[in-house]
Amino acid sequence: MGYLRYVAVGDSQTEGMNDGDETIGYRGWADRLAESLAAAEPGFRYANLAVRGRLAARIRAEQTAPALALRPDLVTVMAGMNDMPRPGFDAAAVAAEVEAMLAAFRATGAQVVTFTFPDVARIAPLMRRLRPRVIDLNDRIRAAAHRHGALLVDTFPHPVTTDPRLWSPDRLHATPLGHARIAAAVAHTLRLPGSDASWTEPLSPLPPPGAWRRARTEAVWATTFLGPWALRRLRGRSSGDGRTAKRPELRPLRG
Repeated sequence: MGYLRYVAVGDSQTEGMNDGDETIGYRGWADRLAESLAAAEPGFRYANLAVRGRLAARIRAEQTAPALALRPDLVTVMAGMNDMPRPGFDAAAVAAEVEAMLAAFRATGAQVVTFTFPDVARIAPLMRRLRPRVIDLNDRIRAAAHRHGALLVDTFPHPVTTDPRLWSPDRLHATPLGHARIAAAVAHTLRLPGSDASWTEPLSPLPPPGAWRRARTEAVWATTFLGPWALRRLRGRSSGDGRTAKRPELRPLRG
């Protein structure tokens, strides 16, 4: 089936961070998916309500009602990654926020797509303590999607989703290649014409890094990205402070 009114809700990944930059703007997987949908439907319109740094509860509180008001026939919901590193993380509570969004959008008859998260321990070894949280949250999101008839892009089982070439140096945001793979995964899940399972295929092997190089890479990452992230948390600040959705209204893709 074709889709005419697509609304994306979520955080920085859905906003499109690191597929572009602050000067030229961000594209991201949701924009890429919208381009595919627009090619098949002349009347297609797209809104992206995602804002970087948002936790799942705030995504639900700020984006659900505006999304519903746009009367979409397709909604993507990606939420929960920003919650996982925080002290006191509660997988049940975060999954409940995601499920509330799935239920609200499905109640309108819209097609809804949601996501599990890849194995963070393979992306950022220093964050391997988060792996049980990822597994727990993923299990709950799978169950919620099943209960409400939402479609699921299940990233965790596929090793390619942790390939470093799909992740920016911050290991939080996808590279342009990573965003392209996510868009292809959603297209395949929606069974769009021309889509297939090639998004799951591995890239050509990389030469294994030596122990010294691995240690140096982890040290640089911790200093450059993990430390500043933790400092923002201690100060109660977020990368999304003062920001609003980049595309709050449904409009033609080039509009």
